[in-house]
Amino acid sequence: MGKSDELVKYVTERVVRYIDTPREVRRQVRAGRKEAKEPWEVRWFGMLPLSIRMWRKRWLGGKDSPDA
Repeated sequence: MGKSDELVKYVTERVVRYIDTPREVRRQVRAGRKEAKEPWEVRWFGMLPLSIRMWRKRWLGGKDSPDA
C-alpha cells in the first residue's frame, strides 16, 4: 500500500509542477534539450562516421565530397 501512495504523490507533484510552469518556459526547456541532443550517427556508431568522412576527403585529394 505504501508504494502506491508514494507513486500517486510523485505523479501528482510532477503534474502540478508541469501545470505551474508557463508555456514559454516549457517550450524553451524542450528546445534546449533538443539542441543538446547529439546526432543519431554519433549515438549509434560513435566517431566512426567522422573518421570515414575524414579518410574519404583525404583519399580524394582534398576535393569536396558530396556529403560534406
